[in-house]
Amino acid sequence: MAIGIGGAGCKIASKLDPEAVLVNVSEAEMTQVTSGGQRLLANLNSGRGQFRGARKDPQIGRDAYLSVQRRLAELIRGNKVFSSTGGGTGAGITACILEDLTKAEEIAVEDKTFFGLILPYAGMESNEFVKNSSEFLSGPLDEAINSGNTGNIVLFSNRCKFEEKIAEDDYNTMLVDSLNVLLSIPKKNEEMKLLECQIDEEDFTLFLAKPYINHFCYFSYNSKQPFGKQLENNYNRLLLEPETPIEAMFLLEVPTDVSPTIFYDIVQYFIDMDVTPVYSVVENPELTEPFITVSLLYSRKPKELVEDFNSTVEHHTKAMVEKTLKQHVQLEKLNINLNDEGKAVAKKGGTGEDVLSILKRIGKL
Repeated sequence: MAIGIGGAGCKIASKLDPEAVLVNVSEAEMTQVTSGGQRLLANLNSGRGQFRGARKDPQIGRDAYLSVQRRLAELIRGNKVFSSTGGGTGAGITACILEDLTKAEEIAVEDKTFFGLILPYAGMESNEFVKNSSEFLSGPLDEAINSGNTGNIVLFSNRCKFEEKIAEDDYNTMLVDSLNVLLSIPKKNEEMKLLECQIDEEDFTLFLAKPYINHFCYFSYNSKQPFGKQLENNYNRLLLEPETPIEAMFLLEVPTDVSPTIFYDIVQYFIDMDVTPVYSVVENPELTEPFITVSLLYSRKPKELVEDFNSTVEHHTKAMVEKTLKQHVQLEKLNINLNDEGKAVAKKGGTGEDVLSILKRIGKL
């Protein structure tokens, strides 16, 4: 089951799972998502937030979390949570979930939670989104990973969306379609002819339950070219690029007329990296060339990511200060000679009075 939190999380979860649970502080935003199943309205002390949403303020999401805390603690067990890291509702409520997981006792494998998180594209999105994401990644997410109480974390990036100018709904569909390729691994093992090993539901659940960042990708595999080079050229553009993996899984689908022994080169690639992969080879008669789905797990979020976000926040803040200073109007200093001004007034008034008389009359002398 999928649980969507906040505007972005609800839209993605509902596309992935028709029975998804949708969580938001804004009833208006929730009604804009037409699909999905159960809906949880997170209540605030003030009704204002329920109409206007969290307005990029994670504290509003944190305050609203108390009203759904117990219910979410049950729902997330063994399921998938989707949220953005930059908004108010998603970042606030999901941060609280991660903090609760960090403080929890050891969680059973089957109860681990998979997180799909959507990161803003630094430099192209709101400064608040970037700042919120930096705090989310370096705080609640980092601590939860270190606690070992989460499942896999997938870090989607909005970079592709902005650079290729993709509509939001189309982009969300791309994210879900991509994720479904990964999630289809055990089903393909069940439905297709097994040629080497097997990845069943139990194996797959165990893999997704590991508290690491997951970068997955898929591509047509050419056995005559080095696998490592093909992998680098086919990283998933919807995700952050991975670091060196500490664990790996792959499913190789081969056409009927292709020898399954081509998988040995792939296994050797990972062994050379001191990684023993979980893998399976199946026969797919509908294919004309081999196709591989790869999942790479690495232990920590990329350090450069938080640094990049912090750098962007600093750059935007500096730019705002400079802009404010430029807009501040400096009044020109005027040096007034009372003698000259007096003559001008006398001339304009046609009084013929001398300067001293005028100044005395107006109280300046």
